[in-house]
Amino acid sequence: MELLKGASDDILSVASSTLCNLLLEFSPSKEPMLESGAVDLLCNLTRRCDPALRLNGTWALMNMAFQAEQKIKLQILNSLGTDQIFRLLQDPELEILMKTLGLLRNLLSTKPHIDHIMGLHGAAIMHAVLYVLEGSSDLAVKEQALCILANIGDGDTAKNFLIHNEEVLKKIKDYMTNKNVKVQVAAIFCITNLIWKDEPGSLERQMRLKEFGIDKLLHALIQTSDTFLWEKVKTALAQFSD
Repeated sequence: MELLKGASDDILSVASSTLCNLLLEFSPSKEPMLESGAVDLLCNLTRRCDPALRLNGTWALMNMAFQAEQKIKLQILNSLGTDQIFRLLQDPELEILMKTLGLLRNLLSTKPHIDHIMGLHGAAIMHAVLYVLEGSSDLAVKEQALCILANIGDGDTAKNFLIHNEEVLKKIKDYMTNKNVKVQVAAIFCITNLIWKDEPGSLERQMRLKEFGIDKLLHALIQTSDTFLWEKVKTALAQFSD
């Protein structure tokens, strides 16, 4: 890693492309690379003018965060910063935007990690995700943003960032009726994670969602001819107590 400091853009482009593969969860070279300063190097790449370097840096960080220990995820967040994540979500390059959303999904996985990270950076993360949902991005981008909300909804304490945010709940409800089935499924996934009946506080969250007419909307969506969507709607409805 030391050799790459001050390297030319061409060398950095080739090296960072290699890092994307080496930093997958199962790679035996992952730990030594982390110890040699890979996180700071990759975070700095996301700030470069060259789109290829920004992409490789974001992509490698996404791979690094996949099934990572909490200390690695926190190291990424501390080095990258939520301000830079927000800037990457505004990047004109679609691939960079998608990889940034993928990074957030990987950071926000595993219940204890979700709760801890949202406890530290919850307001900034919610602001970033809402920014994407309100923008004019492709539906594939919206789907990824909704999947991040679904991950947040899978936390224990992190659920509060969704259930107590009227704007977020309205957005989820709107996307439940989107013409794109993948987007609908992602929105319904958010609902299911919020109301899973075996979890503490689920009854109160169900009542909250009923105030927004979510239960009635699910009953309407059960009439869909799409089998995949029907299965997800059925699962969500099964969580509501009679």
